[in-house]
Amino acid sequence: MAQEFSFDVVSKTDMQEVQNAINQAQKELAQRFDFKGSKSSIELAAEEITLVSDDESKLISVKDIVETKLVKRGVSLKAIEYQKLENASMGTVRQKAKIVQGIEIEKAKAIVKAIKDAKIKVQASIQSDQVRVTGRAKDDLQKAISLVKEKDFGIPLQFTNYRG
Repeated sequence: MAQEFSFDVVSKTDMQEVQNAINQAQKELAQRFDFKGSKSSIELAAEEITLVSDDESKLISVKDIVETKLVKRGVSLKAIEYQKLENASMGTVRQKAKIVQGIEIEKAKAIVKAIKDAKIKVQASIQSDQVRVTGRAKDDLQKAISLVKEKDFGIPLQFTNYRG
């Protein structure tokens, strides 16, 4: 019997790095002259970042600080899913951003379809919030990894549990 090889396509965000980036962003916000006396804040609770500021243009600056810190710590901005801007108390504006963990079913189906459409000799199946790809030839698995890397599914993807 031929040996099967496999790997998993996952989308995991390192929450420790997110925490570190938020801490750095909070420090910068506290020190920046253009935010003195401002009601701007950055909070991280569970897997959600809450940004608050005096108005929309200041909020964009706060978001920029956060995104710069995340990128420096190796967190993909594709892992951040912004919600709509909302009015908050005392004339401020607030925006929440969810940190994406796992591959949602629609994106998982798109990944499986892309692999099947490429006619590579591998099988792709959805397993909860990840996609498992199995095949008989390591070369075919490499082709599948390259294919998934080339396409943009809108979320950060990693390849784990490579068994060959």
